[in-house]
Amino acid sequence: MSSQQNNATWISHFLSSALRSKTLTPPHQQDISSVRTNSGNGLVRRLRLFDLILIGVGASIGAGIFVVTGTVARDTGPAVTLSFILAGVSCVINALCYAELASRIPAVVGGAYLYTYVAFNELTAFLVFAQLMLDYHIGAASIARSLASYVVQVLELFPFFKDNIPSWLGGGKQLFGGALSLNILAPILLVILTLILCRGVGESSMVNAFMTATKIIIVIIVIFAGAFEVDVSNWSPFAPKGFNAVLTGATVVFFAYVGFDAVANSAEEAKRPQRDLPIGILGSLLICIALYIGVCLVITGMVPYTLLGDEAPLANAFTSKGLKYVSILISIGAVAGLTTTLLVGLYVQSRLYLGLGRDGLLPSLFSKVHPTRHTPIHSQIWVGTIAAILAGLFNVHVLSHILSVGSLTGYSVVAACAVSLRWKDETTADKVYSGKISKWQEGVICLFTVACSGFGAGIIFRVDASLIFLIIPLVVAIAASTALYCRHTYADPPGFSCPGVPIVPSICIFFNIFLFAQLHYEAWCRFVILTIITICGYAVYGQYHANASSNETIDVYRPADNSTKNLRPVILASIVEL
Repeated sequence: MSSQQNNATWISHFLSSALRSKTLTPPHQQDISSVRTNSGNGLVRRLRLFDLILIGVGASIGAGIFVVTGTVARDTGPAVTLSFILAGVSCVINALCYAELASRIPAVVGGAYLYTYVAFNELTAFLVFAQLMLDYHIGAASIARSLASYVVQVLELFPFFKDNIPSWLGGGKQLFGGALSLNILAPILLVILTLILCRGVGESSMVNAFMTATKIIIVIIVIFAGAFEVDVSNWSPFAPKGFNAVLTGATVVFFAYVGFDAVANSAEEAKRPQRDLPIGILGSLLICIALYIGVCLVITGMVPYTLLGDEAPLANAFTSKGLKYVSILISIGAVAGLTTTLLVGLYVQSRLYLGLGRDGLLPSLFSKVHPTRHTPIHSQIWVGTIAAILAGLFNVHVLSHILSVGSLTGYSVVAACAVSLRWKDETTADKVYSGKISKWQEGVICLFTVACSGFGAGIIFRVDASLIFLIIPLVVAIAASTALYCRHTYADPPGFSCPGVPIVPSICIFFNIFLFAQLHYEAWCRFVILTIITICGYAVYGQYHANASSNETIDVYRPADNSTKNLRPVILASIVEL
């Protein structure tokens, strides 16, 4: 009997902990610059709008702009430009949801994790963190290895290093039958970047600004140099393999834009977070879209798409035109691109660990902020160490097919948060019930239905079933979205507001989960296994140490006068000016 009571008590405690959410400080009680943390030291607001835009661009554009554009163009044809436009539009829709939440909850670090904690509950937020963090850890190690390889390529441009660099330095020397792959240069690069990040956000933002500017300048040079070599006859036929190939290409290149969400994790270090975060998120994404489209038009116009290869297609295209110096610039641009992607990735990881350390979901060691450097040094060293071990000893490139799970699930949950937080102003606070469940729970069921419909449509598309079968999940998703629209009253949020709620976020969720269905089946297994491990970890540690009402202050800044009530026109105008 006592054992049954203990079990019932444990389950009750687990559920009450898992389902609690983080409450927001009333807007009139806090100033936006006031942040209190468990460690007694907060991060410093040093990042301007320009810095935030460069963080977004630095995280999104790596060496892939010189490779992915060509490899997808080979399978899609000149219509790869449409693939990048479709994927870009999808990311813009996701970015609108991020922009609203970044404007609404601007005070502290956390990004998607924090938004989920506020909108839904503690366990869901912890699950989002775990999925994102595995992507970040493996991604950082993989990028470090690619960076090491490109650094070797640049060094070999000098005769002294040509064919004199051992494989174990940057290429990866196989050991124990391939169980290990030794790479010395990748951990060295990670140590250097980690030290820069530990020095302070000012120093790291300067490095990111320099490398991102270098990368953008090289991409622009590539576009203009290639424009003079374009033969418009290469653009005909524009879509030789039909619209299905264009759509398939969009599902592939979608991941080339992933990274704009890094801006949201800079909230605590932004000087004017409510205004600058939405502009930084949307502005950086629009810049990336423009650069990708320019490269696509150039590469498909320079040579017939059928001649594009797997390895360095853009560099080969310029070499075939006698422009070898551009190929050298591309290698330098790849080094700059991978450096910024890796730098921002390590930066974002440390801020996420900082947020969970403050909330008690991870040991308090991760919540420490250096009193003079104002950086989470313990978190920063931890993420750098994990990446260095993975990059130095393992060929993590083979795990690339299980990545992107965290990004897609994170984007989907953020879109759901944008909808849910609009309800919270009117429905959940009053606990309005309809039958056996509340209207808030009805809404969550509708959002989940949209997600399931997206997965079903993705499976149908993946197995090449008749497009007629796509009508069923589409009808279900439209019905669920209609129920969301008709059954709820949506409050107008302060600051930037995502247009078309709940329809726009529903489109986000549907398309993100549609893409999730296109991932390798091992990625699905990874999602399930990591979810189970995370729940177990929460049951053992998180539920006993987490504190949803921790000592940090979480403010929702709301303008004092009606003249600044809605920042969407101001923000969009600022983006146009940029």
